[in-house]
Amino acid sequence: MSLNSWFEKGMTFQEYVEAMNVNKEELLKIYNEVTIPEDTQAKLEQLKNRHWKVVTLTADWCGDALLNVPVIQKMMEIANIDTRFLIRDENLELMDQYLTNGKSRSIPIFVFMDEKGNEVNVWGPRSAEIEEIVSGMKKELPDKDDPNFQEKQTAVFKAIRTNFVEDKKYWNSVINSVEEKLFS
Repeated sequence: MSLNSWFEKGMTFQEYVEAMNVNKEELLKIYNEVTIPEDTQAKLEQLKNRHWKVVTLTADWCGDALLNVPVIQKMMEIANIDTRFLIRDENLELMDQYLTNGKSRSIPIFVFMDEKGNEVNVWGPRSAEIEEIVSGMKKELPDKDDPNFQEKQTAVFKAIRTNFVEDKKYWNSVINSVEEKLFS
């Protein structure tokens, strides 16, 4: 299937949010509170006449999607770039074309395409800065066979999720990373 066909198959942001069963309130909090810096807005506005589109592979249970989807959606609205959302596990044929490190179905993945449906750029599943922070937090976990592993892992994931929702430095990390990807 072409990227344009995948795009046509996808849900709008509104449809995606309405279909959410997990993280909806938190995603909308970020969406309603995130502010894109003026210099970034000026760059994004340069994309308005390019007629780009974005297909996003995601899932409502995903913590990275909770953070990245609303931030990048705001950015795409400024750039007048139409976005469509596909649930990862329902679209593995496309997902398997965008594996992280060639093996992992990590999400979200944002596939930017031109008006003809040609891939222009790909971003995801998280900024390098956030990857470093999350990896560092996970390194603190005990071995998987440790009796406390599950409890400690749950606590780490909860802390990451709370940081994503509450700490604007994470939002800014996404903005900076996407800006760098699109304009460098």
